[in-house]
This record gives sequence, structure tokens and C-alpha cells, in this order.
Amino acid sequence: MNKVSKRIAISVALAVFVIVLSACSIQGSSSSSSSSGAGSSSASAAVESSGSAPAASSGLATPATAGALHVEGTRLVGEHGEAVQLKGASTHGLAWFPAYVNDALFGELHTEWGANVVRLAMYTAESGGYCADGDQAALRKLVDDGVRFATDNDLYVIVDWHILSDNDPNMHADEAEAFFAEVSAAYADHDNVLYEICNEPNGGTTWASVKAYAERVIPVIRANDPDAVVIVGTPTWSQDVDAAAADPLAFDNVMYALHFYAATHKEDLRAKATVALDAGLPLFVSEFGICDASGNGAIDEVQADAWVSLLDERGVSYVMWNLSNKAESSAMFKATCDKISGFADDDLSQAGMWLRRTLAGEGGTSASSAMGQASGDGAPSNAADRPSGDAASAGTASVDGAELPVRTSGNFEYRATLRTTWESNGESYFLYDLVIVNDGEAASSWAIDVPFSGAFTLSDSWNGAFLAEGNNLHISNADYNGAVASGGSIADVGFIVSGPASLALE
Repeated sequence: MNKVSKRIAISVALAVFVIVLSACSIQGSSSSSSSSGAGSSSASAAVESSGSAPAASSGLATPATAGALHVEGTRLVGEHGEAVQLKGASTHGLAWFPAYVNDALFGELHTEWGANVVRLAMYTAESGGYCADGDQAALRKLVDDGVRFATDNDLYVIVDWHILSDNDPNMHADEAEAFFAEVSAAYADHDNVLYEICNEPNGGTTWASVKAYAERVIPVIRANDPDAVVIVGTPTWSQDVDAAAADPLAFDNVMYALHFYAATHKEDLRAKATVALDAGLPLFVSEFGICDASGNGAIDEVQADAWVSLLDERGVSYVMWNLSNKAESSAMFKATCDKISGFADDDLSQAGMWLRRTLAGEGGTSASSAMGQASGDGAPSNAADRPSGDAASAGTASVDGAELPVRTSGNFEYRATLRTTWESNGESYFLYDLVIVNDGEAASSWAIDVPFSGAFTLSDSWNGAFLAEGNNLHISNADYNGAVASGGSIADVGFIVSGPASLALE
């Protein structure tokens, strides 16, 4: 329902309500109830103040019950003044898993899972991305389809400008302005559309740089939709919310992205989130996973439940990564499942089962025990949403998570972990994470050579400078991670290469 129609419906409903209330008063009725709140943003305000039936089994607010959203304090609030919390799922990259943008699945997420929001992740710089070699018309159609399916199924929807390897959103600020001018004009009369203008600034990008970008893009959206909720990413893969809290944007209806992967980001990041909320910063967890930050490896449901306990307590909305059958821990569907809707429990991965239970209020760990058990250090890392092959080929992938023998290159040792492999278009792809250890004196820079068993193609990389020469991959520090003490290490360096199935490190 668009904004004009919604407001007409509300006016009619209120008129009917006044007539009924007057009749009850004449008949000497001793009770009445209000159909609108008084602007309260407390969790106890709840969706029932709208007078409409709750969504599915979750009782979460939907566009039909809460209408257009706005921000009050640290909370999302519906148009009747009731506190609103959004909970749902994110697509993977639209270019690689387009089939999961479909009406049946979105309806299933609402009516069977109890979600009230879906996020449309449109990559920008990766292969297939909007600002790279992607088909812009096809990607725009997927966004349009996603908004339409969400609207038809009474879901809120986030249009996500998914920066990642482009590090600083200013790299494609011109394209972002043009894109958000177009989509905000197209959806200006929708109650249910939110805009996420930069997914995960990283690679040393500062909050000052992100803020300058936001100050360019938000006015473009505001020109078409003055009241739209805008989500702004924060530095270090949307973890440095403290930086935003110290210098927030001067716009209304803005929220700040916090991303976590539960097996990696633990009490330290929760403490940072709490400090930001206490300072009055409105947070939105527009992406999270219950595995480690690579998107693979072990799942930690205790830490995930601890996160949900905090987010529910503070009314913070959250969206889980990802709706795909990619062969990795963060995907919600098994790699062997080729369905795109109509999922049974047997089709769901551990992550998918956890989300379905959580949305139904059936978490595996109680809030109190989760918070009591959960502990550990946070780490600024997130490779979970790296691109991969398409959905059809994902079933041939394997998740290795195998730590390989320590190798030496100059004064440095490096430990490589093969996180996952998959097949696409006749090529095998390999995702590696590295930890580089300094065996010599303290250094202001580092470089290593990583030899392979044969020819390869470098597809993606992060947290370093990478040069492929023959069978060798030369990796050196980025401008923000060169200093390493004697005996110290550099983590969260990684890359994706493709080649024959037999390709391996030498």
C-alpha cells in the first residue's frame, strides 16, 4: 500500500472508530481503547496499539500495521507511535543468486518464518556488481522485483548498496547518487522501503570519509522521499559505531549499521554497541551471521543467542545473512537443496534452522544463560559476504576450513586456511585466509610470496596489495596494516583464486 492510500485508509479507520466510540459512550459503555500511541518509543508500546492483527506467529509489526517508519531516539517507530523492531533475512548478491528473489519465498518468510523485513544486497564493485561489469538493467529489475514482492507480502524491504572490495563508498559516489535518485523517486510513495547507502566501509576508511559520502547521498534521497529511513555503514566492516556516536550525521531518520558474525565478534563488540546505544546512536544490524566472519567455520549459537538477547532488550532490528544455497556456514539452505521456495526443515542449514527458531521465539539458548555463557574477544573481520559462483553451481562446492602447514617467505611466516572451494563455469574457486607472523625485528612493512602448483587467476582479495605473476601470488601490506612488531602477526588477509580443481599451495 502506498503512502497516499495508507493515509486515506487510516483516516477512514479513525472516522469509523470515532463513530463507534461515540455510540459506545451513548450506550453507557465503561471502557474504550485508543488506536494510536503518544509517540512513545519504549518496547512496551508494542504493535497492538495499531489495532491490527500481528504478522504471522512472531507478532512483529508490518507495513499494514505500522505504516511508514521513523526514528525516535535509538528506536524505529511506526506511524502510530509504537516501537517497531524489524527481523528478517538478507539475500546474497543479487547478481549471483537472483532466483531467491521471488514472490513465493518472500511470502514464506512472512507467513511461515515470521519475518517482517528482507534485505536486497546489490554488490557494487565485485564481478557482476553494479559499478563493475554487472548488467545494471537486470540488477535494477531484481531490486524492483524484490520491492514488489516484499510489498505484496507485507514486508519491509532494505535496498542495500553493497560496497565491499571498494572499501570507501566515495569510490563510486557518483554512481550511488544516480542510483539512489532513481530508486527513491520510484519508491517515494512506498511505506515499506528503507535505504542502506553503504554496506561495509573497510580497508582503513575513516568515519569522516563515510560521513562526507552520506552527506552527498542522503540529500538525494530526501529530495524524493523526505521521511525515508536511511541506514549508514560504519568503518571496519560496519563495526566502529563508536566513531559515528562521537560525530553523528545531522539528518533525521538515520540509523547506523552494526554488523557481526557471532563466532568471531563477541563481548567486545557487544560492549561497543551498548556504549553507542547509551550515547543515543540508533543502531540497525543490517547484516549478521552465527558463524565466523569468513562466512564458514564453526557456528556459535551461544554467542548468537547472546547477541539476540541484547538486540531484543534494546529494540535493535536485525537481518541475517544469507538467503542462498552457497556451500558455506552462513547460507540458510543446504548446498544440496535446489529449491527456491517451499522449504522444509530438511532443506535448511543449521543457520537457517536457527533463524527460523529465533523468529518464532524458540531460541536454542535462553537469554539469561546465553549472556552468562557468552564471552570472548571481538575481531574486526568480515569476509562472509564474498561473492561466489551462481546458485546452480553452489551444490558442487565444499567447505574445507583446513589450516595448512606454516610456510616461510623472507622474514615472515604465514599460515593459510582454505575456507571454501566451489565450481563455476568449469573453473574451481578457492578462498584462503592468511595470518602473517613476523619472525624478525619490528617492521613498518611486510611482503610475502605465495606459490601455487600451477597457473591461477586472482578473483578477489582484501587487506593487502596483491600481484599475480605466473604461479606466484605476491602479497604486501596495505597502507593501514604495515607495522608489525617482532613476533607479532597480521590477520584477516585473504584472497580468492580460480584455476583447475587440482590447484593447491606449494
